[in-house]
Amino acid sequence: MSWNEHQDAFATHLKIERGYSPRTISAYSRDLGEFAKLYEKREGKPPRVARIDTFDVRAHLAELYEKNQASSIARKLSSLRTFFRFLLARDLVESNPAAQVRSPKRKKALPRALDYDDVERLIDSPKLGEKDEDATPLGLRDRAIFEVLYGAGIRISECCGLDLDDIDRTRYSGQAVVRIRHGKGNKERIVPLGSKAVKALDIYLKVRPQLRDKRAANDTSEQDPRALFLNYKGGRLRARSIQRHMGKYVLKTGIPDATPHALRHSFATHLLDGGVDLRSIQELLGHASLASTQVYTKVSLDHIMGVYDSAHPHAHATPSGRSPASYGNNDGDD
Repeated sequence: MSWNEHQDAFATHLKIERGYSPRTISAYSRDLGEFAKLYEKREGKPPRVARIDTFDVRAHLAELYEKNQASSIARKLSSLRTFFRFLLARDLVESNPAAQVRSPKRKKALPRALDYDDVERLIDSPKLGEKDEDATPLGLRDRAIFEVLYGAGIRISECCGLDLDDIDRTRYSGQAVVRIRHGKGNKERIVPLGSKAVKALDIYLKVRPQLRDKRAANDTSEQDPRALFLNYKGGRLRARSIQRHMGKYVLKTGIPDATPHALRHSFATHLLDGGVDLRSIQELLGHASLASTQVYTKVSLDHIMGVYDSAHPHAHATPSGRSPASYGNNDGDD
């Protein structure tokens, strides 16, 4: 059988036996077709599955490095592994030549933390009138959501899962806290809530009963009286809706990379800038491992270096390599 015939049999296997979507099958076929094309260009003949070895796979990856990112190369390698695993299970090859080839290291993007001024602009953006009281119930709700996301550093899914009784104002000596009952890994934690977030919640809670469209007045199927943040039908607000609403305010303010998760990153980074220790930040974020929290040391350092570069008079050397302050001081004194 030719390479194309094996590839067609593999596509049928993915469709019938694995139930993969047409889009996924198309991606596999595209990756395998690319391998065959580059192999024939390199070797001068079509590939035969029984003769493909580890060196052929590595040579293929080396060619991909010129025009592909690490994530794309890793996916294409995965396609080859799955293809040869299929062939191996049917005794069409003696081994899987892609099994021992390591995937390229993917560059881990650092979290995007917003500057404090950008956080303030984003939180204030739902002011839909000249004064807070002129804002719509939806605007007041959105502002309260932004305050809670940033003030407590919680995940967007955790924010959507909050109930009214998860906000406790009296239990901890007057310090308001938010209780995360179903965090990542189904873990529960308590996070302090700042005065600005509490104020925004108080304003929102006064108009919360209004968050029901007149058309939904007699429809109780989607209502959730426990939920803290409601949609216009009185049901629990979903993560996708929060992302969509925030996107509207991002367009309005022009703040780059502002997302619900960016507010969580900003929460951690600003705490670190303020001198809070990593272990405490780990607890606040609900990270299972300190290693997950340590990435913020790099983010914070980048922020600090940016501030230094923009503000310190000796941060930028002159073309001659001497600081501006050294000019006019040529008498040899130390």
